[in-house]
Amino acid sequence: MKDEKIIVLKFGGSSLKDSDCIKKVLDIIISRINCGYKTVVVVSARGKTTEALLKAAAEFAPNGNPREVDMLLTTGERASAAIVAMALESRGIPSISLTGSQAGIITDDHHTNARIIEIRPSRVLNSLSEGKTVIVCGFQGVSFKKEITTLGRGGSDTTAVALAAALDAERCEIFSDIDGVYNADPAVLPYAEKLDSLTYPEMQELSEAGAKVLHSRAVEFAKAHNIAIHCKSTFEPENPGTVIQGFENKGKIRKTAVAYEKNVLLFHTYEPESENLSTIANVLSFCDEKNIAVKQIAFHRGYKNSMTGSFIISKKENYSIDSFLSEIKAKFSNSVEVFDNLSTVSIIGDGITDKPDILLEITSLFRQNNIRIAGFHTSSFRISLLVQTDLFEKALNLLHNFSKENN
Repeated sequence: MKDEKIIVLKFGGSSLKDSDCIKKVLDIIISRINCGYKTVVVVSARGKTTEALLKAAAEFAPNGNPREVDMLLTTGERASAAIVAMALESRGIPSISLTGSQAGIITDDHHTNARIIEIRPSRVLNSLSEGKTVIVCGFQGVSFKKEITTLGRGGSDTTAVALAAALDAERCEIFSDIDGVYNADPAVLPYAEKLDSLTYPEMQELSEAGAKVLHSRAVEFAKAHNIAIHCKSTFEPENPGTVIQGFENKGKIRKTAVAYEKNVLLFHTYEPESENLSTIANVLSFCDEKNIAVKQIAFHRGYKNSMTGSFIISKKENYSIDSFLSEIKAKFSNSVEVFDNLSTVSIIGDGITDKPDILLEITSLFRQNNIRIAGFHTSSFRISLLVQTDLFEKALNLLHNFSKENN
């Protein structure tokens, strides 16, 4: 296979929601085959299938066993893969559908939010050498314990990039109903502008801040293996879209984009002086035990040696959040406080946290517009601010205008 070009294409649920969309997907796949590529296609569940499966499960088990949740959710991608493979066969294109485990995607055993450990793509390569187009179920793999696992919301992106790395693919194209990455969500800010290119760190921060175009772990994989990702539209496939790769900014501060995440929970833990970290450690261990993903963990010694910790949980990224909240409040009633009705708004760009002036300008801007900041978090490429959910659109507008006026 060394002398042959391999391409990996990924199609999200909106690209597969009905027969007309699937016909467009088939046309794109066949166009790549006609260009001489050995083609691997990664598919998500169709439309809102995953949400429908979760809703059906919640009728009987609101806090379902994570193993069984994975067994249930992986059926959506299997249906998509089989339909696309059969549709290609009907057009005279030899094809085969493979589950994540059949494609050799090996993960850890963290159900509902597993990480890929390695890929053993021998069956994919054998199928390509036989002249077949390979359709792989995204979002899933198999653990070393032979358990079916899923990669968390948006995990099909990670499947595609990881396969591209394992197969030494020439290109990885991610297709959705949006023609690239915008400097804000066009569904919220209609005047948002499409970006031609982004660096890996910028895209990863955008994803972690709530942008829905590409999963952050996919970007992490791409960066590690130096794979350029092309984000394109299924409905405008000739549009160049947005390319994510390792461009260098050469020192100039760049305010690239803004993003948001609605409905997050802020947790505060309080440590008795004699305990020293044991409370937050116990709370985080409990989250891990319940397969709840946390982020932006902080700990500090406050006034008169009192100690507090904090972290954020995304409601959307965690399936059984309501029952989890009841459990954690009962277990840690005297040492954990939960703040609801919050959302994050973020500004992303190279160098924006090198000096505090940008953060100070933003906090002043929010204060002038009567937006109270419940907290903020910074990283090398991002400033994220917690605001009331009913004010997030106003805050996002202000942040977007600030990024445009001061770039």
